[in-house]
Amino acid sequence: MTDPERSDLELDIDGRLLRFPAVWLRDNCPCPDCVAPGTTQKIKDITDMPNGVAITHAGRAHDSVTVTFAPDQHRATFPRSWLAAHAPRGGGYSDNSKKRGGDSGDRVEDAKDLWLAADLGPETGRFPAADWQRYLGEPAERVRTLQAVLRLGFVLLRKVPPEPGMVLDVASSFGFVRETNYGRLFDVRVEPAPGNLAFTSGAIRPHTDNPYRDPVPTVQLLHCLRAAGQGGDTGLVDGFAAAAALRAADHASLGTLAATAVPFVYADKATELRAWQPLIELSPRGRVRGVRFNNRSMGPLPGSYAEITAFYAAYRRWADLLGEPGRQLNLRLAPGDCLVFDNTRVLHARTAFSLSAGSPGRHLQGCYADLDGLASTLAVLSRQEKS
Repeated sequence: MTDPERSDLELDIDGRLLRFPAVWLRDNCPCPDCVAPGTTQKIKDITDMPNGVAITHAGRAHDSVTVTFAPDQHRATFPRSWLAAHAPRGGGYSDNSKKRGGDSGDRVEDAKDLWLAADLGPETGRFPAADWQRYLGEPAERVRTLQAVLRLGFVLLRKVPPEPGMVLDVASSFGFVRETNYGRLFDVRVEPAPGNLAFTSGAIRPHTDNPYRDPVPTVQLLHCLRAAGQGGDTGLVDGFAAAAALRAADHASLGTLAATAVPFVYADKATELRAWQPLIELSPRGRVRGVRFNNRSMGPLPGSYAEITAFYAAYRRWADLLGEPGRQLNLRLAPGDCLVFDNTRVLHARTAFSLSAGSPGRHLQGCYADLDGLASTLAVLSRQEKS
């Protein structure tokens, strides 16, 4: 039934009551007058819609609903499956916000599988990995592999030929390489005059890359060409799981970190980069959407004495939580292993390694890409699998 006082549509699908505002339906009309044929782009602007949009009639078919709007008698037909998938919250309908990632799509914590190290150990069968040739040759395997990056935050591609430049081929298989001041790709190995601590043999604590860049690269790839003789292991930490734990244990600290813009800085002879961002990014409804954590790149925090001391108390609480041993999943990358991970969620670390006389030493190659390209590739593959 349509209630003209509410000017909305009520629809029962599988015993669930869905309620749709008339203006929302009109703005999402899929007809050729409202959406350019062959695209998903709207032709009409919100100001092209008449004021006081209301529903005067709703014709229900088995798999669709046709709605007539006042005051101009415009008609729109919506598939029931589309209405069910995009139903607003409330109105008696069970909240599907987690399925859709809450208020920020697939980027928020509700769309993720949060984990501790023990959840993904070898004995669990949940460690996300794929063979490079199977990934290339089997669409279903590519779907499973890319889904792992979105759901768990990372995947390990094995048997990628350990040849220089192959990391760019991996990135191009799902998206576009993000070129930075480090180039299209960068070598992670010991350098005589390093411009970054990554290019030494020392241990590096869990961190995210490039926090001084706005926007930050959202996907990072690391491809092992040569492993260290001893040490040089990689560690991964689920920053979203840690943020959820911080919310449960110390909600005030989470609020402080989300509300404080931190200066991140990187400078060398040819580059100077700065970004002001919080350590924990929240969506409009307060769900975790991103983390930035890199002590090496934090500049002096301005503010009052009280603001600075409150931030550092929360910052220490957050750092201690991220450093809990049970949170870090430890891997030893072998030649041919390529790690693909969400740089806005998963922190990565490295143990120190030794340099033997005459040994060429540990050598990884890395590059950056972005989650939107990965998600686009996954969506197209999923469409093809269903057709």
